[in-house]
Amino acid sequence: MGILDFLTGEFIDVIHWTDDSRDTMVWRFEREDHEIKYGAKLTVREGQAAVFVHEGQIADVFSPGLYMLETNNMPILTTLNHWDHGFKSPFKSEIYFVNTTRFGDQKWGTKNPIIARDPEFGPVRLRAYGTYVMRVADPARFMSEIVGTDGEFTADEISFQIRNIIVQEFSRVIAGSGIPVLDMAANTADLGKLVANAIAPSIAAYGLGIPEFYIENISLPEAVEAMLDKRTSMGIVGDLGRFMQYSAAEAMSRGDGSAGAAMGAGMGAGMGMAMGAQMLPQAGPWGSAPAAPQVPPPPPVEKVWHIADAGAAKGPYGRGHLGRLVGDGSFTRQTLVWSPGQDGWKPAGEIAELAQLFTVMPPPPPAGV
Repeated sequence: MGILDFLTGEFIDVIHWTDDSRDTMVWRFEREDHEIKYGAKLTVREGQAAVFVHEGQIADVFSPGLYMLETNNMPILTTLNHWDHGFKSPFKSEIYFVNTTRFGDQKWGTKNPIIARDPEFGPVRLRAYGTYVMRVADPARFMSEIVGTDGEFTADEISFQIRNIIVQEFSRVIAGSGIPVLDMAANTADLGKLVANAIAPSIAAYGLGIPEFYIENISLPEAVEAMLDKRTSMGIVGDLGRFMQYSAAEAMSRGDGSAGAAMGAGMGAGMGMAMGAQMLPQAGPWGSAPAAPQVPPPPPVEKVWHIADAGAAKGPYGRGHLGRLVGDGSFTRQTLVWSPGQDGWKPAGEIAELAQLFTVMPPPPPAGV
């Protein structure tokens, strides 16, 4: 074997890349002096792309397949070197393999709260986080805009920059969406689509794409959430008296410490009342038991009336409020009124309780005075 055959055999014959790191986006095929044998075999697997860089300039990009590196399938590199079809010598070029598969479970989140205007609560501070999936959509642009001459480029090196773009566009979309805070949880899918469409142009400028984008949670400050919890609890409780009765009955049925405390409090109150009754002085005549203390009757329930105005019923109003309406002239003797238990509508002047209101107020002055 001649010396030329020996040197030819030293040049690379097969160029390929097997990735097992799961986070490497770009890997440079290392070879001393970057010398490649003309006619070498290039293997590009599914989920990969091979980018040739010649003298600092991106040349040919190869999609998945098996290639014989010759002038007919390297048009740009052939043009840059002014090769003819009789070229047989080795050439120098850098080869970068680009991983075009999806890089999932990439996380994003708001570092600081976002100020948004809610139609119900006014200005509120929001935090949000979620995940997204990215992939290289344009290997040549990704190489020129992001990677440069980095021999091994991982997803972590670009994720921080993408997170900044996401947070910026998310803030803008949330501020202009007009969706109430209480309804955002039910609209995270629609908000995610809006954010994904908003960040698409900026991401595409790097040669990347975001095929999937998710908003996992949108939260309020803890103090606001605590107030919302109280507001929800008040709505659930409804009648506070019935709720207290139910809570006491439930505590007694459980038989735990709370039931004992409630029963102890009740027994203590009963014993206290019994002892107080025994210690009262015998103030009745001839040693009789003292008279029971007089308990005041409950206050009377104020009677209310409805008034007819332009074919519609208004109220109910108390007597004091109707007196103020007499003062401004909007309530007269002819105004029809109705009260619970009354048989139909009647003029106010025919009802004794209301007729007194018109005798207190002075009559209107005569005309011309």
